Parts: sequence; structure tokens; C-alpha cells
Amino acid sequence: MIHDAFGYGRDKQSINDRIARAGYLALTPNMYARGGLVRCITRVMKELAAQRGRALDDILAARDHLQAMPECTGRVGIAGFCMGGRFALVMSPKGFGASAPFYGTPLPGNLDEVLEGACPVVASFGGRDLTGKGAPEKLRKVTADKNITADIKVYPEAGHSFANELPAQPLLRIAGFGYNEEATEDAWRRVFSFFGEHLAATP
Repeated sequence: MIHDAFGYGRDKQSINDRIARAGYLALTPNMYARGGLVRCITRVMKELAAQRGRALDDILAARDHLQAMPECTGRVGIAGFCMGGRFALVMSPKGFGASAPFYGTPLPGNLDEVLEGACPVVASFGGRDLTGKGAPEKLRKVTADKNITADIKVYPEAGHSFANELPAQPLLRIAGFGYNEEATEDAWRRVFSFFGEHLAATP
């Protein structure tokens, strides 16, 4: 699981625990572990935009670590939120079995190129997400054009970060952010169903 721009905190630990309770090996690399916070955020954002660098290498290392565990089926999924959702899309052709971006907006400008050879994608967007205008439609078109298995859903009453229980929720809602329990539960139901189909061991 790839955290959002706020970094790894209590909310992300809760999400990691949710994934583990569903029966999956769960690992969240700390993308801001190298140096001061501001410097790390700047570096990670630049590497995400460039689609290369240590941040991407760290994600691949996490994938390799999970694949090497005896409990692993050999197939690893990737889920991410906001910034992490963009990483989930960018990494989708790089040896993952399924990708679950939560509001990974704004989408990469070269989405058609990014999704070349991508794994199946289950994506969730908030209808009130001001950063996500047109994103679901664009993702649907590109995945359809490339014959990528995809489950893409918009939650009309939800905004950005609808699956994250971040501090200062009332203030976040004013800005179009905020936790939405109904959307969150449905999105995770879809993700786990999708992962169950695409990450299962090959008979």
C-alpha cells in the first residue's frame, strides 16, 4: 500500500491493518524515510512526475519482499491513495497482479503510455473531488482501448480522500476532502473482491 502526500501515520496503519484482516500480506513502505520531511516530499513528487527514481525502486523492493515470502501466492497487488494512487497507476505494468488506485488524481498526463501492459485495475473516485474532474472517464477510455480489465466507480457524494480518516475533517470537507464511510466500505468491498480474483494462486 502506498500512502498519500500526508505520509505514513495512524490512518495508514489502520488501512494496512484492514488489508491484513482481509487475509493479505500487507506492507506500506515509508516514502519519506530518507532525510527531512520537506526534502523527501519534494523528491518523491519529482520522481512521481518523472516516473523514475528511488521512490519507484522502493515500491519494487516492497513487491519483491512480499513475493519472496512463503505465504505469498506469487502475485502482489498495489493500492494507493491520492499521491499513492498515482503511484499505483504508474506501477501497474511493473510486475503487479492488480492495482487499486483510490483517487489517484490528477492522472498522469501520459496515461496512455503509463498503462501500456498494465495489470487489472480497480479504481475509486469521489464525485465531489475537484482534482478528479474527467479522471474516471479518461481512465475508462484508456483501459478499454488497451483491453485492460478494469472496475472503475465514482461515488457521487464523496470527495477527495474519502477513504482516509485524516485530522480536521470539518475543515477538509469544506475544501472538498473528507472521510465518507459508505463510499469507503463499498470501495474496499470491490477491491477485495477484485484482488481475490486476480491475486489468487494459479492452480
